Amino acid sequence: MMTINNTHKFRRIFTIVVDSWGFGSSPDSDQYGDEGADTVGHIAESVDSLSLPNLQNMGTFNLKHIRHIAPVDHPNGYYLKLREHSNSKDTMTGHWEMMGLYIPEKFVTFTDTGFPDDLIQMLEEKTGHKVIGNKASSGTEILDELGERHLKTGEMIVYTSADSVLQIAASEETFGLDELLRCCEIAREITMEPKWKVGRVIARPFIGSSKGHFERTPNRHDLALKPTGRTVLNSLEDAGYDVISVGKINDIFVGEGITEAYHSMSSVHGMEQTIEIADRDFKGLCFVNLVDFDAKWGHRRNPKGYAEELERFDEKLGDLLPLLGEDDLLMISADHGNDPTWTGTDHTRELVPLILYSPSFKGCGLLREGDTFSDIGATIAENFDVEMPEYGSSLLKYLI
Repeated sequence: MMTINNTHKFRRIFTIVVDSWGFGSSPDSDQYGDEGADTVGHIAESVDSLSLPNLQNMGTFNLKHIRHIAPVDHPNGYYLKLREHSNSKDTMTGHWEMMGLYIPEKFVTFTDTGFPDDLIQMLEEKTGHKVIGNKASSGTEILDELGERHLKTGEMIVYTSADSVLQIAASEETFGLDELLRCCEIAREITMEPKWKVGRVIARPFIGSSKGHFERTPNRHDLALKPTGRTVLNSLEDAGYDVISVGKINDIFVGEGITEAYHSMSSVHGMEQTIEIADRDFKGLCFVNLVDFDAKWGHRRNPKGYAEELERFDEKLGDLLPLLGEDDLLMISADHGNDPTWTGTDHTRELVPLILYSPSFKGCGLLREGDTFSDIGATIAENFDVEMPEYGSSLLKYLI
């Protein structure tokens, strides 16, 4: 193991991904049917009020002017927009690119057709459970449609979305969480075949006994593909640094490069965990994903719920900031957009923000636009003096 180099500027870096918080159409949004999408802008236009004072003071809305929130004359952070370089707009690609990878090909999707008969037949044979559903649907809708039948028959509810996912929903109370996870592991093995290779298999446990009363539990579990190469997380771990994951980061990277992992019950819980981590000593990276923005509000096309979640995040951000010292760096970004006013229920191809804050900053303001999310990973790598990723340009020189 390499000896930790203590000459870097920041001892701790907190990277928080506000999942799906897009900041307006990317230059190539038209290639994805997303020209005009604007997650944060359209949310602000859809609600009567929006108060995000901590994000406002960091300069977030100097970067992107929106309804209800004015720019500030003297922000306390730096800010810029990043473009996604990879050819996708999914969760895994966005996070992997942040940590230095380029993903040239999209993962396989089954949105229009459902999964092939031979895949479903193999899944039934290997799990011992019949499959119902097998179509693209929102999680709440398919539970209302098939939840009661599942409770009576024990058949697994299999569905997909506009993402590259195979999701299995089952009752946590009758089917059992352990059995659901076993079936998902079988599905992950089956879908490793190139023609069926989805990005994630997701266990979707729920509770309830009748239509309109089903509720998904926080015991969701993602079985993702391994990253396509080494990431900045691997380099940090190899050099002896702490790499602490909060939320679904550990699932997204399949544990690769992670030294300590925390599962979150909600985005608010994820921030509470981050606050607890900030109140202790460590050297390295705390990497956080706040999934509720995407899963609860973006995909369900609920701008009001999204706005309220942003206000809850900003409140918790106010609890985190006083715990940051001169040798701490906070980076807030997103992995894609998910405009809740847009057509369909898919992610949207958008620019994302990168907001940077440290009590040690002597300056503030707008930085140049980035051509890849990998600028995040490159900044982290240079700071800790580990192997630089192939993609991305460090922003460290602007910060110290």
